[in-house]
Amino acid sequence: MSGLSAPEPGDLLNASGTADLTGLTYWVRTFGCQMNLHEAERVAGVLEAEGLLPVATPEEADVCVFMSCCVRERADTHLAGQVSAMASAPPPPSGRRIVALGGCIAQRDAGRAREQMPRLDAVFGTQAIARLPRLLRESLDAPRGHLAVDVAEPYEGFSADLPQRRDDAWRAWVPIMYGCDNFCSYCVVPYVRGRERSRPAEAVLDECGRLVADGVREICLLGQNVNSYGKGLDGAPSFAELLREVARTGVDRVRFTSSHPKDLTRETLEAMAFEPAVMPHLHLAAQSGSDRILKAMNRHYTADDYLALADLAHATVPGLALTTDLIVGFPGETEEDFQATLDLVERAELAGAFTFIYSKRAGTKAAEMADQVPREVSGERLERLAELVRERSASAIEAMRGTVQEVLCEGPSKRDPGMLSGHSPQNHTVHFPVPDGRAAEDLTGMLVDVGIVETRSYYALGEMVGEAR
Repeated sequence: MSGLSAPEPGDLLNASGTADLTGLTYWVRTFGCQMNLHEAERVAGVLEAEGLLPVATPEEADVCVFMSCCVRERADTHLAGQVSAMASAPPPPSGRRIVALGGCIAQRDAGRAREQMPRLDAVFGTQAIARLPRLLRESLDAPRGHLAVDVAEPYEGFSADLPQRRDDAWRAWVPIMYGCDNFCSYCVVPYVRGRERSRPAEAVLDECGRLVADGVREICLLGQNVNSYGKGLDGAPSFAELLREVARTGVDRVRFTSSHPKDLTRETLEAMAFEPAVMPHLHLAAQSGSDRILKAMNRHYTADDYLALADLAHATVPGLALTTDLIVGFPGETEEDFQATLDLVERAELAGAFTFIYSKRAGTKAAEMADQVPREVSGERLERLAELVRERSASAIEAMRGTVQEVLCEGPSKRDPGMLSGHSPQNHTVHFPVPDGRAAEDLTGMLVDVGIVETRSYYALGEMVGEAR
């Protein structure tokens, strides 16, 4: 992890209670989206500002924090299993371990969290990160079995105002807005993260400037729907204008996620095309290719609308890689609806997609819809869709063969320490051997040119050429 950064916590941490947190150890496990990854870094920053020390495994930790995601049912199940496993873990050197739950499941299920996960000691909501130290003190002061809970929403700042402990010295997440106003019929995000709130542009640009000065090479702008940035801020720049300003801070690479098709503008695509630091990768969630299903999802566009945007994006941004999210088995989906999704994958010239079986989420409109699709039907459709996506991805990766790609090196491959891994401007994964006479740690976080010699379905292989920079 990189060094601690951001303003002094001061009253943000709302310290209370008598237990001393100094010298305790902590470990954080994160499920879900990039916003959860960012917030896990803020949790780490808040804890270290209180004197806690990071450790590599939960067995070593006095405080174990799980950052949860409630978008997919599978994440719920995985989380519950990991929290339950803490009951049989050997005690830490201090003799008492506090298990805390944060993120979206914490916000959604605080009232029944102990019933689902008896090992929990503390639960903090999506806007309560600043108050986590108070909950830990409360847990340590109380007898075993007490559950400290804070899912209130009085915090008027942003998680980006809190101390941070980044996972990478050379890459950073920068939130520009929080929450969502779209209320897609299958999605719980507006209910657990609230309505849209945009950060002032000055705060975003100041943070980006500090990150560049700190050696960050790549910044990813975050929001549930970055294209709607500026709502509620009088005189705020558009997302496209903010994107241009961030690109001019001196950072080498800028990415952003997530984008909603109904709010994507030509101006944003032009910013991608004309600002060299903005990478030519656009993740634009389609979710379905059926107009009937899109309407039931409350997505506010048609398949033809999406395809028109895809055509405009390809025509405007040279070398663009377009990726998407797709859901199969939404309530009422017929084989004809599913075929429309397959057709959209082909016609949009996608470079890849994240594919999911519809997951029924309590409290959403879709959960109450009739004609829930049987799991075996959804599973078979997912297999067909995944195979088509694999073919599209393989085609996009194959187009890299024989080219030289600028890659941001992210360190040794998890499977082979003799291989380095990174991503191309289009966000394709690239692997290459550590050059003779060089050390992997010396190249991590550097921009290198890689000549692509082989390709696979989801990654490319090559050799480093020239000098790192």
